[in-house]
Amino acid sequence: MPRPILDEAQIHSAIREKIATHQQAIVREVQAAVAQHAVVVVGMGMNPFPKKARRALDAAGVPYHYLEYGNYFNTWRQRNALKLWTGWPTLPMVFVRGTLIGGAGDLQQLIASGELKKMLA
Repeated sequence: MPRPILDEAQIHSAIREKIATHQQAIVREVQAAVAQHAVVVVGMGMNPFPKKARRALDAAGVPYHYLEYGNYFNTWRQRNALKLWTGWPTLPMVFVRGTLIGGAGDLQQLIASGELKKMLA
């Protein structure tokens, strides 16, 4: 089932460009990292879940690229652009071979089931 996204026809033409370009630098940076690295973890400081994801990857011997954007006290507008882009509401955002697989718990399940290794093969 596709996730609901407001149809562009329902957005007034005067604000379409503002929406399309809002905080896109951070989105482009993550897109570039996802294109360049097999595994990318997007996180923020002071949040224990990006650390859990990185520890799980370290324990599994899986190399990854880590991007950190601020903490609970700053950079939330930029992080919101990532949430709007992906539809994923929390951090970390873990990408494997260009696919968003979810957060730390989702990553741990893929590692435990052996699916992560299959995705990376």
